Amino acid sequence: MDFLKVLEKQSQENGQKAAIIFRDSPVSYIELKEFSLQAASGLKKLGVGKSDTAAIFLPNSPEYIYSFLGIFFLRGICVPLDFMLTEEEIVNFLNHSESRVLIAQPKKGVDFDSIRSRCPALRHIVFFGEGCEFADKEYFLSWSELAAQKSDFSAAPINENDPAAIFYTSGSTGHPKGVLLNYSQMSNPIETLEYFLKPLKEDSFLCAGVPFSHVGGLDYMLFMLAFGSTLVLMERFQPLEVLKNIEKYKITIFCIVPAMYVALLSLKDYDKFDLSSLKYAVVFGAPSSPLLLERFHKVCPNAYLLNGWGLTETAAPNAFLPTGTKTKEIPHTGKFPPWLEAKIVDDQGNTLPNEREGELLLRGKAIMAGYYKERELTAQVLTSDGWFKTGDVSRRDPAGRYYIVGRIKEMIKVGGEIVFCPEVEEVIHRHPKVKEVGVVGVPDKLRGEVPKAFIVLKEENDSLSEDDLRYFLRQHIAHFKIPHYFEFLKELPKNRVGKIDKERLKKTTAP
Repeated sequence: MDFLKVLEKQSQENGQKAAIIFRDSPVSYIELKEFSLQAASGLKKLGVGKSDTAAIFLPNSPEYIYSFLGIFFLRGICVPLDFMLTEEEIVNFLNHSESRVLIAQPKKGVDFDSIRSRCPALRHIVFFGEGCEFADKEYFLSWSELAAQKSDFSAAPINENDPAAIFYTSGSTGHPKGVLLNYSQMSNPIETLEYFLKPLKEDSFLCAGVPFSHVGGLDYMLFMLAFGSTLVLMERFQPLEVLKNIEKYKITIFCIVPAMYVALLSLKDYDKFDLSSLKYAVVFGAPSSPLLLERFHKVCPNAYLLNGWGLTETAAPNAFLPTGTKTKEIPHTGKFPPWLEAKIVDDQGNTLPNEREGELLLRGKAIMAGYYKERELTAQVLTSDGWFKTGDVSRRDPAGRYYIVGRIKEMIKVGGEIVFCPEVEEVIHRHPKVKEVGVVGVPDKLRGEVPKAFIVLKEENDSLSEDDLRYFLRQHIAHFKIPHYFEFLKELPKNRVGKIDKERLKKTTAP
């Protein structure tokens, strides 16, 4: 994808139109081009060129987008870092990626002098925001100084197979998992959305706090650029502000994870907002409850509620539920576009027929080049003939829709029987008093492993006994799937994209 060429086209056709709205302040397409070119010019002056790595450590903001584009204009490799990372994690990822420049915002608990001393490849740190006073003015610069670093700028020739970004999905210690995507794969989210949803320049997208360090956050920037739409950008997910923004800016498309829908529906008077502008409300990231989505659909009856699926390794999104599908069919089904091959295999790698459960494998141009500088990790998930092992257990129905049962790591073997945590969660969520639930496997001396459910009730004053819950579950699922332990919490831990953090639940005291 040639980002400069795309932005030049949009600035000509939609010059004064708002490309971004952030904190109620618009940035036009002409301004977006100007600020991004300034960033590129400054980064070039600092020594960033083709295939050089440059990192970004900022909360969601227009400056994050300018930095992304500036690096892409230079055909560099962008390393977006989550603003919630610790100093130790930042150092580890900067060293692993050998980033030459870091664009950052000051953050309590992060010592940038220490980062400088511990990252030998790092040549400059550019700060956006207040409170940046450093003695070494050549090493530490402000954002305004970066923009003033004028350079004769001309975009480097583009090769679609050149690396474009490294997204770190895990591995703050040991072997970091940095997903390496090339410039060709940057087009996949655009082509997938266009194939399934056919967005228009009149559409408006809401990024409800999905961080730009996640491929899902980057997608919003890609959609805005490709379709000439307006992106309403939120720094973080705030349920009330989400509803206000949908109403105020007549949002037509937004994608959030199930836990975010729970938060929206937990607001008092959530149904008083005008959400009639919504055309598509997409559920991403985890299986979702049809009952939950039916409740949300009542306040946006004009919208299609769709399930979407994809991974960082596959330049998500990759699959969508066809429009017009009934809400009760939404939990985790979808179709793939024709340029992406999919198959389901058993433990021996044999392809399975319809309605049989196995691991989902994908092949096509959307698949990552590999984990950056980690051959062994790459070899574990990429086969010699190009198939990517997703780690998701799936089945395909006769209509060609794929049903994601759950992650392999969410599969529990209870005395030889297979239990999938998402299936148990979906049934528990049907109980009228349950607001949220997360199910994980915990050790058991007799059975090896058993399910444990962490539950949040809708009302603080509600009471729900374990016996009542077990009786309810016996009406819907086999006895071996019923959790052996229940723990009631005020809230469930969430990760940066709003999903329930199962790893943190597993680390709680085992019974």
